[in-house]
Formats: sequence, structure tokens, C-alpha cells
Amino acid sequence: MIYTNELCGLPLQTGDLICTTDGKEDILPGELWHAVGKLVPGPVDHVIIYVGPGGRCVEAGAKLKVITFEFQGHEWHPETLVEQRGPLIDTFYGIAYPLAGVDPETTASIRESVAAYCLAQAAAGKPYNLHFHDSDTEAAFYCSQLAYKAYLPHGINLNTGAGVPAIPGTTSIIFPQEIWAGCEHRKG
Repeated sequence: MIYTNELCGLPLQTGDLICTTDGKEDILPGELWHAVGKLVPGPVDHVIIYVGPGGRCVEAGAKLKVITFEFQGHEWHPETLVEQRGPLIDTFYGIAYPLAGVDPETTASIRESVAAYCLAQAAAGKPYNLHFHDSDTEAAFYCSQLAYKAYLPHGINLNTGAGVPAIPGTTSIIFPQEIWAGCEHRKG
């Protein structure tokens, strides 16, 4: 089933990627996460897969495993999601649309497959992947690696290298910023 929603005024469908920046001004935990975000190249530090219905999403993040959570309403309020997501405080940046430009007749099956894959990883309680260079593993996931692995079987490679500096030895890392830069996107 394909679900639609809206987040911060932007359209959202099953399989679309919510992109955030670590941190939020005016609250101490947000300032601490902002410092963590400085370790990741570019303004996009985190990727979340929207699966629906409602505000249901899948992420690999602060709880150090793949989880589902549900945002309420149509605005991003990370401080209300701490119980579900763990202590991650982030700011909405925009939505990346990996299926923009793909034949509309095939997007529904891809969206359903991406959602099923991500939900299966959460149901299995897959751990967080601290070995960022090992983006081919399916034993553990970091945020952007989960999106990468969900889309790869459909011929959509989110490891584009776009928008990140060329640093020797990092080409296997899937950076959130390269997903943002490599996909059609809309900033919030």
C-alpha cells in the first residue's frame, strides 16, 4: 500500500526520504547533537524512510538499532519523539525523492518493496552499523545505508558521491548529504 502525507508543507509518499540536520537551537540536547552533526559532511546529517500510514517512519539512529516511529501532525517536532526515537534532536531539512523521474508504472511496486524491506529490518531489531565503510552488510545499518540497501535492488544507487568531498577511502560510505544531492529534493 502506498501512503501519502505532508511534512512541513512538502508532499511525502511511502519510500520518500526525510532529511534532517543534527541539532536544534535553543535547547541543550539540540546543541549537543549539532556538534555531532559537524562530523558529517554537508548540511544533511540524517535520513529517515517514510513508510506510512500516518507519520510512520523507519530509521537507524540514536537507539542504536533500526526502529519505527510515528510523527504526529504535519510538522517536525523532534523533542516530542524522544521516547520513540531516543535522544536524537534534529531539525527538518527537506525531502529527497529517489523515485523522481522513474516510470510511474513501476514506482508503486518499488515503494512497497522499500517499505517492506525497511520494516523487516526494524522488526528484526537490526543493530546500528558503526562500521560506516561496510555499507554492503545487511547485519547492521546506519541511516543512509538503510535507504541505500532498500533502493539498490531496484537499480537505484544512492551512493553517488554527489555533494560530498572526495576523500580517499570513503567511497563506500553512504553519506546522508550525497543522498540529498543525488536525488531530486525539496527543502523545507
